[in-house]
Amino acid sequence: MVGAAAAAATGLPAGIPVAAGTIDSLAEIFGAGVRRPGELLLAYGTTMFLAEVRTTARPDPRLWSPASFVAGARNLAAGTATAGALAAWVRDLCGAADFAALTAAARAVPPGADGLVTLPYFSGERTPLFDPRARGLIAGLSLSHTSAHVFRSALEGIAFAVRHNLDVMREAGSRPARLVASDAELKGVLWPQIVSDVTGLEQQVLEAPAAATVGAALIAAIAAGHADLSTDWSGPRTTVAPEPGAAAAYDEPYRIYRELYPATREQQHALADLQGAAARTAAADR
Repeated sequence: MVGAAAAAATGLPAGIPVAAGTIDSLAEIFGAGVRRPGELLLAYGTTMFLAEVRTTARPDPRLWSPASFVAGARNLAAGTATAGALAAWVRDLCGAADFAALTAAARAVPPGADGLVTLPYFSGERTPLFDPRARGLIAGLSLSHTSAHVFRSALEGIAFAVRHNLDVMREAGSRPARLVASDAELKGVLWPQIVSDVTGLEQQVLEAPAAATVGAALIAAIAAGHADLSTDWSGPRTTVAPEPGAAAAYDEPYRIYRELYPATREQQHALADLQGAAARTAAADR
């Protein structure tokens, strides 16, 4: 509560409840209604964030282990460095006015983007690589590929990164029983559908955006005594299930995806160093 001294210093009325805030990703877990062990959040945004509530997961240096709102539990978490940011980069590169037409065209491209595989490390990569010098790669390009192929391959590359993180999370003891997806409206159902097809997992996609804002408001409501830890404001959900046989169609592209980073890591780092040197020279010239 705001005490007398704080009221005098700030002009706020004494007695107002005070709650400690949190970062956006943890607020999003809470706002999405992910509370029980075995529930996992997929947060679609500028980057991709994954978090599962666990009581038995082992700490793993390839992942994060942030605190949980659930007593006696911790979140086993992972995240990419790009997601929606990469989709927006492709959109702008292709000169598309919005995502609608590009998404419609990408929907007509078959799984695997006719032999394209994208490493989505355009801003380095977080888990499980922890490599700020990783760089993006679009492998398999030919003159037959179109902007729709590149866009779909970018979405698939993000989905491959999700699958990679889920594989590592399983090695650390993750056993997700329910997946909740938030803020997945950026490119309609295509993006979460690709993620479900690549991972073979069903998602419950929240229809309302801004789960992090909802979570922050709910934390404040609990602090003020208007709600408790069982309160769920996440709202209605739409189920996105993997298409039959789709996961198998992605197995070979995913294998290639996993091989590309270790095969090109030295070259990626060398190029990152060249980029850094060029940026420093440009800054010095200004």
